[in-house]
Amino acid sequence: MVDSQNVPARDGLDHLFGDRGLAAPLSQPTTRREALEALPSRRDLRKKPKGRARKSASKPPAFVQPVDSAYPSTRVIVVRQAAKPLKKKRGSGFLTILAVLGLFGSVALPAYAMAPQADANNLAADVAAKTDVALTVSDDVALATTARGSFQATTASDLKNQKRTAYMAANYEAYIASGARERGDDYPWFSELSNNQGGGLSPLNYFYRECVDFVAWRINRDAGSFTAPFKYTWATLTPTGGNAYQWKSAWRHNGWESSTTPVAGAVAWYSYGHIAYVKSVNGDGTITVEDYNQSGMHMYDIRTVAENDAQLYLYPPPR
Repeated sequence: MVDSQNVPARDGLDHLFGDRGLAAPLSQPTTRREALEALPSRRDLRKKPKGRARKSASKPPAFVQPVDSAYPSTRVIVVRQAAKPLKKKRGSGFLTILAVLGLFGSVALPAYAMAPQADANNLAADVAAKTDVALTVSDDVALATTARGSFQATTASDLKNQKRTAYMAANYEAYIASGARERGDDYPWFSELSNNQGGGLSPLNYFYRECVDFVAWRINRDAGSFTAPFKYTWATLTPTGGNAYQWKSAWRHNGWESSTTPVAGAVAWYSYGHIAYVKSVNGDGTITVEDYNQSGMHMYDIRTVAENDAQLYLYPPPR
């Protein structure tokens, strides 16, 4: 037993000692030389313990940690024992395997295995009952039929031809209703598809039912050219451009005469991009002109206007 009266005071740390039989505090080296001499030599470290001493030497050294550094000359040393390894209970691995197998077994079960038996029986009864039900329709119920259009094409080419035929039929009906023939129109392609309907060029190489194509027809008629090959076409009349605005420059390019004085058979040229055929000069300061598509409807029109209604008159080309 350590006499606590002969041990210096430890600032309330005596309860760490009690009667546990701990040795007196170790003295610390005061110089570097003493610290080096206190270390074991390499020869001592190479020595192997014999017998039971060798077995005990293989154990790890006790962990030593200072708990109080208030006194440089004396330190309190606490010795702690290494923690004992936990013993694995027998049978724990087997229980873990059973738990995992149970988890996979529950996942593998089909969904309907969880359903109550009563619901499954009711479902089978409902299916059996519905299988024997017969559908009865009243005679008053009329089946709706799909209304097909007037087109019955089987290929893209057939559909295009049928649309073309339908457009031409509509153009013909509109032309007859307008009374254009009775009013003096003799244009031969009055029911052809216009440009906005997908139509192409006439034999005169202008778009069907445009003002330029109608005037080119009248110029050919006056020259006695009624069928192909026509005397005047786009290549001979307006090779520098085909629209109505370009007819003035084309006339000058060809060296043909033009004037602000109208004559029968001349071309009335409008600066906003339109031309008409001068049917007659009335002598009262008015003229009668004929044209196509003046209103944007690609239809024939005839009207009487003032002589100065057009900005220029393009005289018929030489024959």
